[in-house]
Amino acid sequence: METEITLENFEELWQSLLVRASDKYETPPDVIKIGECTIGTLGNFSASTGKSKSKKTFNVSAIVASAVMNGKVLNYESHFPEGKRRILYFDTEQSEDYCQKIIWRINRLCGLPDTQDIDCIDFSHLRELRTLDRRTFIELALATRHQDVGLVIIDGLRDLLFDINSSTEAAEVIGLLMRWTSQYRIHIHTVLHQNKGDDNVRGHIGTELNHKAESILQIVRSKKDGNISEVHASYTRDKEFDPFAFLVSKEALPVLVEDYSFETNTRVTFDYVSMSEESHRKALDKAFEDVMMPIGYSELLDKLRVGYASLGFGRGYVAMANLKVFLEKYGMLLKTEKKYVYNRDFHYVPPPPDESYTISTEGIGEP
Repeated sequence: METEITLENFEELWQSLLVRASDKYETPPDVIKIGECTIGTLGNFSASTGKSKSKKTFNVSAIVASAVMNGKVLNYESHFPEGKRRILYFDTEQSEDYCQKIIWRINRLCGLPDTQDIDCIDFSHLRELRTLDRRTFIELALATRHQDVGLVIIDGLRDLLFDINSSTEAAEVIGLLMRWTSQYRIHIHTVLHQNKGDDNVRGHIGTELNHKAESILQIVRSKKDGNISEVHASYTRDKEFDPFAFLVSKEALPVLVEDYSFETNTRVTFDYVSMSEESHRKALDKAFEDVMMPIGYSELLDKLRVGYASLGFGRGYVAMANLKVFLEKYGMLLKTEKKYVYNRDFHYVPPPPDESYTISTEGIGEP
């Protein structure tokens, strides 16, 4: 459980949290990948998002099966080190019989009989527990079984909160994910619904997830064929992977759809040059809503990612680095002593549609 900070234990805590140039730190291993793109590392968390009936849990089943075999399922490849092969799966929404069907599906994906218990998976259904008890249950499970755990699934992050629109609760729950992943050196993959009317993840918890997650996968029901689901990179810290699609077979298993043709307009083009002043202002107001002081380069990119994602433009760091150059060039961001501030008094007139602008990419590699 969380440690209360007191004068008596502060010195010990101070020493434990200092980062020294002379210390040696282990680079967290990549444990879940799609091609050359890293989806998950030990010590971080990721998420699957999507609207109802997009088959998010089928997608998560493939990730878990990949982790069980330490191999490839759909397009997921797992590489968990020895001693970190156990999986804890917490479902907050479904009944016992439905959860059992998920286990059967994972078994089939691994080539095992439905009713065989897999030694490396512990599956718990938390539907009947109270909200705070769900948090406590996960906390104690990690505290007592963390030694060989590498992957934790929380299917239903929303059910760890009383109020999905509470910024305080959202920060608390995301804080738990950050502490658990760091303290126990695990990767957590969670599931959160998107709003019905747009592609944004729900509530303040969705905003916090966008701020802190290592990667976010978006599961989209195909407009061409309702039996097919598409998997897109809503956000990754690494390079983005090419989207892929799967359908559910007669055996109730997710199966990769080969040679699937994605619509060119599946993802809206991020044309920030032609974006209106009003749209930039909305995104930047959101990005800097809780920022009172100048911020550094990395934090700036995180803030921009959240702000423009609120308009439906979820993009990675390279896109945000290009955007930063553009915003600085046109006075929406101001730089002083390697720190950045939002110029709330900016005025921007988009160029005519037929006029092309070349934006310098100088500074993308800036620390």
